[in-house]
Amino acid sequence: MQNYMLHTLQRNDCRGREYMYYICLPTVLSFFLLPPVPQALSRMSWSLDLLPLPPCVELGGPPFSGLLWTLLLLFLWYCYRVGSDPPSCRSHIGAGSTLSALSRSTADPGRSAPKASPAIAMERGEEEEGAESYLTPVLSHAPFPAQATAGSRKLYTALQEYAKRYSWAGMGRIHKGLRNQARMSDRSSIQKPHLFHLPDVPSIPFFPRDAHRHDIEVLEANYSIILAEFQAVYQRGIDTKLGWMYQGPKGQAVFPLYNAGVCVASNCRACPYTYRTLLSLRTFISSNSLGAAGFWVLGPGASLGGAYGPTNTRLRCHLGLQTPAQCELVVGGEPQCWSEGHCLLVDDSFLHTISHNGGAEDGPRVIFSVDLWHPSVAAAERQALDYIFSPEQ
Repeated sequence: MQNYMLHTLQRNDCRGREYMYYICLPTVLSFFLLPPVPQALSRMSWSLDLLPLPPCVELGGPPFSGLLWTLLLLFLWYCYRVGSDPPSCRSHIGAGSTLSALSRSTADPGRSAPKASPAIAMERGEEEEGAESYLTPVLSHAPFPAQATAGSRKLYTALQEYAKRYSWAGMGRIHKGLRNQARMSDRSSIQKPHLFHLPDVPSIPFFPRDAHRHDIEVLEANYSIILAEFQAVYQRGIDTKLGWMYQGPKGQAVFPLYNAGVCVASNCRACPYTYRTLLSLRTFISSNSLGAAGFWVLGPGASLGGAYGPTNTRLRCHLGLQTPAQCELVVGGEPQCWSEGHCLLVDDSFLHTISHNGGAEDGPRVIFSVDLWHPSVAAAERQALDYIFSPEQ
């Protein structure tokens, strides 16, 4: 690897010299080979025919052919120089660079090369933070934190398996998040995902529509048919035998189409158009246990106390289906109200509360909730999270 890196830099340096000979020298020599243009000609319009170039008698061409012969000779001279150069040329690398140290260790057999650490760490130290991209893996001797929970260790093992199968490239933030998850869970914060926190992700309680404009427009365009399919399953009654689930406080029920990354086939067959709408979304989390989609019903007088979502790598999109005026959603201290036929993008890793203060005559609050990827999670990270949080069938 060291010899390959040195050879690459040397080859690039040689190419730089060749390009200099090819471009710069013909330009310089042309000033000596071509006679000066009279000052009077520089102030008036003139053509190449006015240049005092000797004609090429052999070819019988115009005076411009003399310049072509000159360029041909320069090209032959360049080819001679390229062919006469040795296969490798010396690269001028600073004595303080890493590759210089590698070359010294290669030349000196008595000096032992640094051994690679078995632990791969993606994050840099405090003093080197931001010096390199988080996409660049680095070696670290720091072991996985001893105070980490069994769940974090299981996720870290899954990350190692993913890296062996694919690559460590792009896994910097995920590795750092797994190492720091124990400290994240212990601290008091308004944003505290209890399962996994991805560092350096810009987060706000409510995101603008532009974050997922395409998926929002698709959901809102199909509002009528989604509402009609919900009413059809709601009129059959809320019963666990009919695909419903009770979650959270009393009075809250869920009819899931996807539950923890697993498609609920019977419920999807009951709502075929809504299911096809889900498949048409670009950022729907459908392949890992962090993603879910379904109808959420909250009865009058019910409320959900302060809670945190499992991760900050997703945004929950709430499409309002039935939204009484007395319903309120507070995320990170910011209150919002649902609106029928419109979507809200919520980062539920913030502390959030939900309440329905209306009466029985107002009916339940109903939303269609879909988990979408956070726009700041890269494609490589999404693939790794799908592998790490693969649903348990």
